[in-house]
Amino acid sequence: MYDLIIIGAGPAGLTASIYASRYKLNHLIIGKIPGGLVLEAHKVENYPGFRQISGMELMQKIQEHAEDFRIKVKTDEVVRIEKKPQRTPKSRFAPTGQAILLGEEENSEFEVITRANEKYKTKSIILALGTQRKKLNVPGEEKFLGRGVSYCAICDAMFFKNKVVAVVGQGAVGVEAALVLEKHAQKVYLIYRNIEQESKKVLEEIKDILKTELILDIKVMEVKGEQKVERIILDKEYKGSKELEVQGLFIEIGSVPAIGLARQIGVEVDGQNCIKIDSGGATNVPGVYAAGDITTGSNKLRQIITAAAEGAVAVTSVYKYLKSEAHK
Repeated sequence: MYDLIIIGAGPAGLTASIYASRYKLNHLIIGKIPGGLVLEAHKVENYPGFRQISGMELMQKIQEHAEDFRIKVKTDEVVRIEKKPQRTPKSRFAPTGQAILLGEEENSEFEVITRANEKYKTKSIILALGTQRKKLNVPGEEKFLGRGVSYCAICDAMFFKNKVVAVVGQGAVGVEAALVLEKHAQKVYLIYRNIEQESKKVLEEIKDILKTELILDIKVMEVKGEQKVERIILDKEYKGSKELEVQGLFIEIGSVPAIGLARQIGVEVDGQNCIKIDSGGATNVPGVYAAGDITTGSNKLRQIITAAAEGAVAVTSVYKYLKSEAHK
């Protein structure tokens, strides 16, 4: 039985693990991708102490710090959480020192099940799942995932050396993906579906990208190929054709909170599917806390520094919760 299981190994989860170690909490941290979406950041220029650092390097440093406490990140994916109600005696001590039974109260323990079918029991949970990539939801997208379709330019760019690729972009994220891909690919098409949503600053940055060709107000309707991506189908003609020959398609259109696990145990979310938390990171479910981009905290400022702060705050609340009368 763990005191705490942290689900997610991005800035919030790893920071939570560091603080949990300092509080001497018996805990486990589980993450599908240690480092989270920060790994995709080409440059990080707003994290104190580093004038400029890549997202990958920053997360490696944070992970190494967490593992200094001999806590290894369990690389796996949590697929289910089950709440196990427990009834425990509630009592107080009389002046004579004799225990007086006041009845029973209900607490919860949790069972966490992973894709590898590992099962872990815990007294508390921190959900630090971050966000998941938005999809185009077009034919061929799922079929060619890992065979030309990618949601992470910084992760997969090296596999497209001297190839032609397309990026379906949104804002500065699309530009960053193109910059990363330019170092490897022969040519990059940067496709903006709705140019009215893009800022002038973004358009100015695009002008300086030498190997990238900008395609405006056109949507990708389908991804085609035999074993791998060979071409994409457009909703309008571009240079006389609705087909564009590419060997890779990178989808960079934003992200949404990953709240599937939270819903399994009745955690409340707001209208934007962010987990509702109080100032201590607690959700409406006793023993369940949340931190990072997935929450309503920090005025929804989705930054590495706020995610890390929420991770630290949530663990402090967990420590107090486990030391409360309910768990003595």
